[in-house]
Amino acid sequence: MQLKRQAIVMASAMAATFAAVESAAAHPHVFAEARLDVILSPDHQSVKALRHLWRFDDLFSSTVMMEFDKNSDLKLDDKELKDVADTVHASLAEFNYFQLVTVDGKDVAMTPPPHLMANFENDQLIILFESEPKQPIKLSGKIDIGVYDPTFYTAIDFTEDSNITVEGLPSTCTKKVVRPDPDEAIAENQKTLTEAFFNDPTGTDMSKIFATKLELNCPPEG
Repeated sequence: MQLKRQAIVMASAMAATFAAVESAAAHPHVFAEARLDVILSPDHQSVKALRHLWRFDDLFSSTVMMEFDKNSDLKLDDKELKDVADTVHASLAEFNYFQLVTVDGKDVAMTPPPHLMANFENDQLIILFESEPKQPIKLSGKIDIGVYDPTFYTAIDFTEDSNITVEGLPSTCTKKVVRPDPDEAIAENQKTLTEAFFNDPTGTDMSKIFATKLELNCPPEG
């Protein structure tokens, strides 16, 4: 049971197996390609939900397969997939499911997704879930939406700008995908980056400054 949890924590909490071995190494060990669909309300005036899909790398996916394939048939049945989803769901809870959502630079509270879905496709683990803001996010001001791992152990990457979408955005709003340059991000945030960040960034929440995100800019209300 502990090995099972560690296998998933490598991709979600990220502090189990590898942290014990390489506590000072601030680089990813698990990789995932992501898609994020921003769902607007029916009147297209607020963000209603975020729909996430993460496709994990072959090595991590094979690790999950070995840990959860209880009948050793080299595939995961519905119950085994549910065990994977439930374990990931529990592990991600304290990290807000790796979500970055801000309005004018202030964090937006998100409702935890009630459940996740897990699947295997072409020998790769796929995790899907949908979350909603606790209060509707009005399309006003600057809204940033993305994905990041605060522990630096997982690299969740949008390989194409088209993998972050929003349909039906009002014509008064603009959108763009922002991919921060690491050196520029550090320079711009020098005053807020503490010595602890440079010694062990996994102990901070500043990895969000490196996250790829969708930036929406809409006229302020009033």
